[in-house]
Amino acid sequence: MSASKKPEYLKNLAEETLAVHAARHLDPGAAVAPPIYQTATFRGFSTEDFAHRSQTPRHQAEAVLAALEGAESALLTASGMAAVTSTVLTLVNRGDHIVAQTNHYGGTYSLLNNFLPRFGVESTQVDQRDTAAFERALKPNTKLIIVESPSNPVMRLTDLRAVAKLAKARGITTLMDGTFATPLNQRPLEMGLDLVFHSATKYFGGHSDLIAGVVMGPAARLEKIWSTHSILGGCLAPFDAWLVLRGLRTLPIRVRQHNENALAVARFLEKHPKVDKVHYPGLQSHPQHDLAKKQMSGFGGMLSFEAKGGEDAANRFLSRVHLASRAPSLGGVETLVVHAALNFSHYLSAEAAAEIGITPGLVRVSVGLENSRDLIADFDQALG
Repeated sequence: MSASKKPEYLKNLAEETLAVHAARHLDPGAAVAPPIYQTATFRGFSTEDFAHRSQTPRHQAEAVLAALEGAESALLTASGMAAVTSTVLTLVNRGDHIVAQTNHYGGTYSLLNNFLPRFGVESTQVDQRDTAAFERALKPNTKLIIVESPSNPVMRLTDLRAVAKLAKARGITTLMDGTFATPLNQRPLEMGLDLVFHSATKYFGGHSDLIAGVVMGPAARLEKIWSTHSILGGCLAPFDAWLVLRGLRTLPIRVRQHNENALAVARFLEKHPKVDKVHYPGLQSHPQHDLAKKQMSGFGGMLSFEAKGGEDAANRFLSRVHLASRAPSLGGVETLVVHAALNFSHYLSAEAAAEIGITPGLVRVSVGLENSRDLIADFDQALG
């Protein structure tokens, strides 16, 4: 877990520079690229080494992540779900109450609705678009508010500053899933939230070849989460940490291209006669576009659209597309498409999915780094 003091030369650097150099002081060897360590055990040559172990790939990646997020500390885990479960199980106890959104990543939804109730932890889910609903859901035993913005897969937004203000006034901890936006497009900690987690499998890795997660925030809180995470066993292997570090080097430039491509594809789909609706916060037609402009510096590489004709039309599109791969992940260099209702059926009933806007014809798109003109031409022929 990285909370080491940064050298003076790293202060006030741009994100692109931090992504390349933020962990350089932790490995002062001759290698330009950090070495790959095929070991799970590292020697310590002093008491401080045992406390920090700053030269391991995991700690180097954590240093870069914390720098990009503007966090004091970061903790890498074996998956995004390892990050959120370790954090939540650190923050709540039997008899506590959580307020969350109705629209969350499926694993988080299952944690709140299927797992935590077994241990005496209740949760209330509200429409994230209604800030007043968060306040109405609070109870005397509310200890945690969990948000996700933009949300998966219908790209709804939460007013992060309003929720942070509401929670701080009552001494309630806030936790945010920032996977879709990344710190390049949105900085939750600067808006007052306490902790942010990501599935590092996605944009941080960027090449669809690793599974990892991270939680970031104040060092004192991360120390407690580290203890829970160690007990649960969701520890990241050194090689996967190296892959995260490699992916972070190009994160700023990749995210800029994801943003540009997704906006171009969203604008094309919005005008297509075979599309009923496009969900993308960068479109002026998005009902929360003004909020997106206030709290996001870019609108991300994720979008979803409702094919005209429902499930049959969505499946027809998915079977005819050439450049995009039919796969349920996101954030890689290649474009991925998935039938949202089918993808979420592992977590949600059809009724619950419909309630949060997952229609039978909804297609989720993780827009990659291909030329946007090529993607648009391919989507056009696939829509028929």
